[in-house]
Amino acid sequence: MTGPPGDPVINGVLSLEVRWILPGSLDLAVADWYAAFPSEAESREDSYLLQPDMAGMSVKVRARQALEVKALGGSPGTLDRRDRVCGRLQYWRKWSFPFRPVGPGWSFPDGWTPVRKQRRTSQFSLSRGRVTQPAAGREGEPRCAVELTAIHARHQDWWSLGLEATGPGDGLRPVLGATAEFVFARPLPPGVDLRLQDSLSYAEWLRLPLCITPCG
Repeated sequence: MTGPPGDPVINGVLSLEVRWILPGSLDLAVADWYAAFPSEAESREDSYLLQPDMAGMSVKVRARQALEVKALGGSPGTLDRRDRVCGRLQYWRKWSFPFRPVGPGWSFPDGWTPVRKQRRTSQFSLSRGRVTQPAAGREGEPRCAVELTAIHARHQDWWSLGLEATGPGDGLRPVLGATAEFVFARPLPPGVDLRLQDSLSYAEWLRLPLCITPCG
């Protein structure tokens, strides 16, 4: 690949993320809790490359339109609100390339796993120490997306809540932290706990034995 130093194809997009993935169908109480935040809906199927296992990497084809490669950049610690919310923060760098199947009958070979997603996404930004929604500010300033997703993979239903901050590196943790404080100021429904052991990326989750054996 060639391009100028600032070319996003070369440098990728830096993000700071925290995600929880939990078994079972998305509860109506959780959906109602999230409905307090204006959001946009999307349905799609992503396919993840699981074999070979590339430690610290995530490779997927997004909606059969883009090949996305993510490299883990380490963790700066945890998001811990001490009120049923504790998750692992992860830095990622993502590159995205156009993808087109080679023919109408083409399908993914062995080693790829499809994941159907129905998700809603809210966008937040941080201005003068205050969170605004929908996200305001200029292009390139740090923002944080909060997404609630119903998942179906390997004949099982799951759901996920995730926060993803993008923008200049020094602004990622402040905007994610402020967004988390704003969102979780609204108490989660009774019985819903976002625990550290449920905090992981899609690629990590798909490789767990728990996601291979149907839940009973």
